[in-house]
Amino acid sequence: MTDPHIILNELAQELRPMSQGIEWFESLSAEEQSNTLRLLSQFCVQARATTEDGQESIRRAGLRATHTPAVLIARGRIDQQLGKIISLTPDDERLKSFRLLIAVLAVADERRRERFCSDGCGHAWHRLSVDTPKASA
Repeated sequence: MTDPHIILNELAQELRPMSQGIEWFESLSAEEQSNTLRLLSQFCVQARATTEDGQESIRRAGLRATHTPAVLIARGRIDQQLGKIISLTPDDERLKSFRLLIAVLAVADERRRERFCSDGCGHAWHRLSVDTPKASA
């Protein structure tokens, strides 16, 4: 896994397990994590994420409603909240933010596919496939 654009889209489309995404994210430096969260935020905006996507995203990310990123996403004005979420600094908050933003992207992109791309589209990220390595016993 090297290109963050591909990795993030594969995670959002469940082509890669979140456990691999978490392992990859945790291996990044603090600066790379910040850049990744910023990129994820941009993807969410591009996929037309809405405030209404918040609750489903919290559920999919497996976060409690009291976790800071979950509280922020539920407050409304998603564009403003995304900026706050990507600015969280403690390591555990960054990881929660990563999981949440992957879920936001997944929810928004699913809707986008249904509404605008169901008859085909030119989005390269909608034509990804991955051969996930089999876990050894």
